[in-house]
Amino acid sequence: MLGLKLPTDPRWVNIVEKNIEEILTDHAYCEQKAASTAISLIIGFPEKSELVKEMTALAREEMGHFNMVHDKILKRGWVLGRERKDEYVIELMKFFPKGGSKETHLVHKLLYAALIEARSCERFRLLSEEIADEELSEFYRNLMVSEANHYTMFLTFARKYGDKDVVDQKWQDLLDYEAGLMKDLGKKETMHG
Repeated sequence: MLGLKLPTDPRWVNIVEKNIEEILTDHAYCEQKAASTAISLIIGFPEKSELVKEMTALAREEMGHFNMVHDKILKRGWVLGRERKDEYVIELMKFFPKGGSKETHLVHKLLYAALIEARSCERFRLLSEEIADEELSEFYRNLMVSEANHYTMFLTFARKYGDKDVVDQKWQDLLDYEAGLMKDLGKKETMHG
């Protein structure tokens, strides 16, 4: 359903289980960054009323998720750690060339967001099915549904604001590139890395 070309190695869950505090901190910041992305799309493209409306709702939802993850951290007697660099996102954002029209820039931002949400959804599914911690298993099962909806929303907007055939080709190319990235990732207790 997600179209990802390379699934996460299930052994990633073993890495996560050895340091739950790290994955929860990383996850919290991922939710905060997702809210920031939604806000940046509102700021950059205020004339796209439908996009503004959806991104407003998304920013609220993502900050709600941030709060839920933060509550899990506090419940376990920990505090939110410092933000880490997201190697996955840094490398992913190198795919599309800089410059181009405003519409092209929007399509690229939407495709990046769709792919990040798709990979998050895939990771949440894996955690929901494989992690021994029953509370976290249920937590990630619930979040997985939301991430799938976000992925399809971003992809739908990309197809709306760009030529569908061109967007679909860019999407496939981005998926191929991301599969190459994933060969070297999945070895850390981070949501994407």
